[in-house]
Amino acid sequence: MSNKINLYLIEYAINSLLRQKFKNGFILVIFTLLTSILASVFFISNSIKYELDLTLKSLPDITIQKLKAGRHYDIDIDVIDEIIGIAGVEDAIARVWGYYYFENAGVNFSIIGIDEFENQYKNSLNKIIKENDFSKALESNSMIVGSGVKKILDENYYKEYFNFIKPNGSFKKVNIAGVFYSSLQLEANDIILLPKQTALEIFEMDENKATDIVVKVSNPEEILTIASKIKLKFPDSRIITNKDIEMSYQNIFDYKGGVFLALFIISIFTFFIIVYDKISGLSSEEKKEIGILKALGWKIEDVLKEKFYESFIISFLAYLSGILIAFTFVYVLQAPLLSNIFTGYSMLKTSFELPFVLDFNTLFLVFFLSVPIYVAATLVPSWRSATIETDKVLR
Repeated sequence: MSNKINLYLIEYAINSLLRQKFKNGFILVIFTLLTSILASVFFISNSIKYELDLTLKSLPDITIQKLKAGRHYDIDIDVIDEIIGIAGVEDAIARVWGYYYFENAGVNFSIIGIDEFENQYKNSLNKIIKENDFSKALESNSMIVGSGVKKILDENYYKEYFNFIKPNGSFKKVNIAGVFYSSLQLEANDIILLPKQTALEIFEMDENKATDIVVKVSNPEEILTIASKIKLKFPDSRIITNKDIEMSYQNIFDYKGGVFLALFIISIFTFFIIVYDKISGLSSEEKKEIGILKALGWKIEDVLKEKFYESFIISFLAYLSGILIAFTFVYVLQAPLLSNIFTGYSMLKTSFELPFVLDFNTLFLVFFLSVPIYVAATLVPSWRSATIETDKVLR
């Protein structure tokens, strides 16, 4: 028999599926549900990992924090000259930043003080400063906010300005001069950029103090060596390298990924229950049908082709439906409830949208974990029944 696609066999396979529409419909629905759960797990994981990877690339080489009574404390900016004097250090920048809790919305904003004449520790900050004309921010007592922050402020009727509450209880009114957007959701989500002098006033910090100091190293291979030298010079400080932060992020990702792994195992286990039910044998009606087909002159090859078409139609429809449902659930609806496994349930954060990541490896993985296995689970018992003598099957 020719290896070409036989349209008559496909038509017969479709009619055969329709004859048992309730049973096959149930399998299709369950199969689609499992595929969509499996794909959603991978899509969410890929999106968050993509965002974290981009964020990690923008981290400073070394961060120096002052410790007092085991807690993070303001650091003197005078130590910058000593740090720059260490061989291999390209630059050292004092940062003024911190978190501001906006009680009305129940979220935390990240405030970053900017001096446009200083070197910025991230290229993205240079880009934002140039695009939004930050030169007059101090004179006009204004700030630039991320798109996520602007959304929260608009919802709470702060459209042109915002009143910061300082530690002494007084208010600091700052105008909103512009909004910046970024390819990094984690960056544009909760950041407020304002002049360093304004940030110092909001946090009530001395002008000769900073939140921490970030160090840029000429040779990435020397980061650990330079970090050790800084630690020897300032033993009361906490020295954090970009690798330390990367490991911390990865540990959190792996820990929360364990919950996703549990969902993955449950989905696969349920799927293999269906597969086991298929591979354990055909129903008496299906065996009788194969016997009749053989009596009518069908070859074993014809029977297997027809069963292949049946199983492929069900499994491929379930695969396509599951992928479409997963795309809609994750990238349109933003994976309600399921995404909280990674991003957390805390309300002390602004909204976070999962970036769209089309990973063909994931699509292929979900395909090979579903379609070929189901097809094989259908063909094996069909082949067993087709090889039995026709009269034995019909009895």
